[in-house]
Amino acid sequence: MMTMSASVSLAAQRLSGVVGLPLVLVLCGLSLTQPLGSDQGLLVAVLVLCALQGIFLCLGLVQAVVLVGLSLLAAWLALAPVAEMGGKLPALGWAYGLQLVALALLAQLGLQRLAPYSERLPAGTVAGLFGLWLLYFWQLLVTLFAVPQVLLPTPAAIGAALWDNAGLLAGDFVQTVLKSVLVGYVLGSGLGVLSGIAIERFPFLQRGFLPLANLTSTIPLVGIAPIAVMWFGFDWPSKAAVIVLVTYFPALVSTLAGLQASGKLEQELLHSYAASPRVTLLTLRLPAALPFIFSALKVNATLALISAIVAEYFGSPTAGLGFRISAEAARMHMPIVWAAIVVASVVGSALYALLVRLERRVTFWHPSIRGQG
Repeated sequence: MMTMSASVSLAAQRLSGVVGLPLVLVLCGLSLTQPLGSDQGLLVAVLVLCALQGIFLCLGLVQAVVLVGLSLLAAWLALAPVAEMGGKLPALGWAYGLQLVALALLAQLGLQRLAPYSERLPAGTVAGLFGLWLLYFWQLLVTLFAVPQVLLPTPAAIGAALWDNAGLLAGDFVQTVLKSVLVGYVLGSGLGVLSGIAIERFPFLQRGFLPLANLTSTIPLVGIAPIAVMWFGFDWPSKAAVIVLVTYFPALVSTLAGLQASGKLEQELLHSYAASPRVTLLTLRLPAALPFIFSALKVNATLALISAIVAEYFGSPTAGLGFRISAEAARMHMPIVWAAIVVASVVGSALYALLVRLERRVTFWHPSIRGQG
């Protein structure tokens, strides 16, 4: 099966090269019909070299690395005409547009040919290159089409806002993440897991308490956030209370589902050994529930961050990612708004990655984890 899959992938890559690389040559040839500057002429030469290298060399890791390297060189050369002509696409001419299309095609082909060798490269190489290409074309296209910074700032402007407001955003990070999110996430998820264990242990709670717990998932966030501010004040405790309410039910439901996932044969075996409910919980039910609990924890990690940011819209001290986004958007300082969004996205991704790594270490014995190794 793996051999067939690898053959199909190899055939698809060869087909993309047969179609895509000659197309690069055609686009470069069409651009030569218009007089080019020295920088554009060098760009065309590198693009042609990329295409010829991809066509005539055998498919392999070395070729893929060379193709990506030449594509990055072409990307650097493509920035020079933008600086010389003031960064406007009409001033550069339609030939430059064809060259950018060829560059985008080469970027796609380079990543496609590098992807099968990702296991032989440093972790995250292909994903990192894909992200760099996205940022590159974002910067280039916003500049060329003169998109107003209010609508979409360039990555360079967002990076400058991050650097210039690092201290301010660090304070927002402490207020939102280290205080509100961390406290609310631990309390909400922990209470959900403990409630799930209690409901599974005492069935009468499933009939009486579970319907009431279900109500917490139906309360709208925009409705409870102002009430939490009135009850707990403008500082982080009100945001933590909202996060507890949002993260409680997913942890509860996932824990219940996991505790009920243990096999009947294993339960009967422990029963035949006269195992107590506590021993059965610790040796069978809780280990079987761990994959479900970690799934809830990963979902709650993003829910907690989003809930904290939204709750800060309804009242907050002069700090916090939600407060910063709301205040700077009202002032039309969009690069700072996007910088706060970048901080929130990086924090959310880091929390998720940390939980995934922790899950692999704790549930290394589970078939779903062993199958990924």
